[in-house]
Amino acid sequence: MPGYLTQQTAVAIAGVADLQIRSLLNLQQFHDPLNLAADRGISSAMWPLFGLLWPSGLCLAERLGQRAVRPERVLELGCGLGLASLVGHRLGANVTASDCHPLAAAFLAENLRLNGLGPMPFEHGQWGAFESRVTGRFDLVIASDVLYERDEQGTLAHFIDQHCAESAEVWVVDPNRANRQAFHRHMRHWGFEMSEVFLHRPSLTGQADYRGRMLTYQRR
Repeated sequence: MPGYLTQQTAVAIAGVADLQIRSLLNLQQFHDPLNLAADRGISSAMWPLFGLLWPSGLCLAERLGQRAVRPERVLELGCGLGLASLVGHRLGANVTASDCHPLAAAFLAENLRLNGLGPMPFEHGQWGAFESRVTGRFDLVIASDVLYERDEQGTLAHFIDQHCAESAEVWVVDPNRANRQAFHRHMRHWGFEMSEVFLHRPSLTGQADYRGRMLTYQRR
């Protein structure tokens, strides 16, 4: 790919056939010649984060792989490479993927092609100062690694509320970030109650084990 290096990885998720995922080679990749990312508030340090496979995203994909397909609309926020969305799509769920990164749609399209999957809706989705193109309400909203900012105004929780059906469920996988409590408070404001499950994924690469939480929100 021009300007950055990529790799292809086979990812095993219980419940679906292994997925081939095209990702950036590492965190050192960066290519924003037209400032498309910069104009959306994405710094050079943050630029490559969308294009890597992260433990939180794997945990989210695994949970979706265990869910029986239902006649429901699913929205993934901050989809990055779209692993969880691809799992749902392969199972036959009605999934819309969304992200604010200007290359997310292209990587998602390539990963759909690599896995022989048909088209899947993608929308630019960004809470806060930038306009989002996500429309409609969904029965299940899923996300991972989205609590990386303080978000004192609760823009993420408000965004989720705007796109949740009345009886919607929300899943957020979080690697124990300090912003979690503020997010709980904002979600309570919009009528959501939370339950959590602690996650522990042993490392296979010699790095630190992954520890996080699966947060589930439902309307009161």
